[in-house]
Amino acid sequence: MGTVAVKKINHAVLKVRSLDRSVKFYRDVFGLEEIARAGGQMAFMRAAGSANHHDLGFLELGPRATEPPPSAVGLFHIAWEVPYIEDLLSVRDVLTKLGALEGASDHGATKSLYGKDPDGNEFEVMWLVPREQWGDHEKSAPTRPLDLEAEVRRFGKAL
Repeated sequence: MGTVAVKKINHAVLKVRSLDRSVKFYRDVFGLEEIARAGGQMAFMRAAGSANHHDLGFLELGPRATEPPPSAVGLFHIAWEVPYIEDLLSVRDVLTKLGALEGASDHGATKSLYGKDPDGNEFEVMWLVPREQWGDHEKSAPTRPLDLEAEVRRFGKAL
């Protein structure tokens, strides 16, 4: 049996309680555009400049949907990549204002903020360090506290 050669992850679909609430959250935080609804239970959104039909979809389960127990298997989080490390400063501000910021980590090759949407789905917003600067992080993924201001000074466009 051979392996399946994939190109990339194309989209994710989240189970949510309310399509309208989820569409609003992801539009307000990430600027995603709602591009379609289907069957009254699904909505699809696309990021600006994306070549995908949709980057994120939602399946509405209704207001009484329960959260999976913390020890259940399933999706841990999805990650959104921003083009410039400075973008993480505005992401931090937006998530803080919405009460959605959960944490920040330096993973060596990535600098990451973590948040939760209104249904408790965790997401990461990350900036990828240029590959030629990964060094020892080519084959490691540490989790350290993120000093975002220091990383912006180190990697920012102004330098």
